[in-house]
Amino acid sequence: MTYCVGLLLNEGIVLLSDTRTNAGLDNISTYRKMFLFEEPGEKVIAIMTAGSLSVTQTTVARLREAIEDPESDETTSIMKAPTMLKVADIVGNMLATVRAEIDEKLSAMQGASASMIVAGQRKGGAMRLFLIYPEGNFIEATEDTPFLQIGEHKYGKPILDRVVKPQTSLADAQKAVLLSMDSTLRSNLSVGMPLDLCVIERDACKVTLRRRIEAGDEQFRAMSEAWSRALRDGFSQINL
Repeated sequence: MTYCVGLLLNEGIVLLSDTRTNAGLDNISTYRKMFLFEEPGEKVIAIMTAGSLSVTQTTVARLREAIEDPESDETTSIMKAPTMLKVADIVGNMLATVRAEIDEKLSAMQGASASMIVAGQRKGGAMRLFLIYPEGNFIEATEDTPFLQIGEHKYGKPILDRVVKPQTSLADAQKAVLLSMDSTLRSNLSVGMPLDLCVIERDACKVTLRRRIEAGDEQFRAMSEAWSRALRDGFSQINL
């Protein structure tokens, strides 16, 4: 399993994903779940994936092929799409097609499922953040709900509900997603290090920060320990 979270804020977009793929207690591997596509100053698109690795890897590979295809157009290439809405549509259609093909091959089994988060901005357009379901349909982050999650999302949702607003700063947003991930890491063994963090500032149309957080990272460990102390202190101060 995995955990990915995306925040759509007034100042920009913040994305975080883990890298663990679990096919059993004795088969744990690391695969990147965050994929970035950009023409700095013109457009930037980020895709995060959760679910069946065969579905997500095939989907991303075909999206890359379409980008590189000299005959591709705005209906097939996410880098030629005129809007982020069209990008989400292309990704959704590709995900649904790949899932259907793999489901057919695995018809004797339970089937394969996957979901994706797509975020980004084109020059002159608005920043947008979408959650794409296995069937290819999608929903969009709004001012009322400025964050989206895929994978093992329940453990890391409470802190996002409490602290994330559209006006949240990018610095606080990074702290929020990392603490959300920390809660998930503590509660679910199918989510694991290393982590991929990405920040896209409003109207930059490029990745402005990209960071790989490895197991044992001192900054992440210190933040996790500080959060644990704050929770224990807060708990001890509450009277019934």
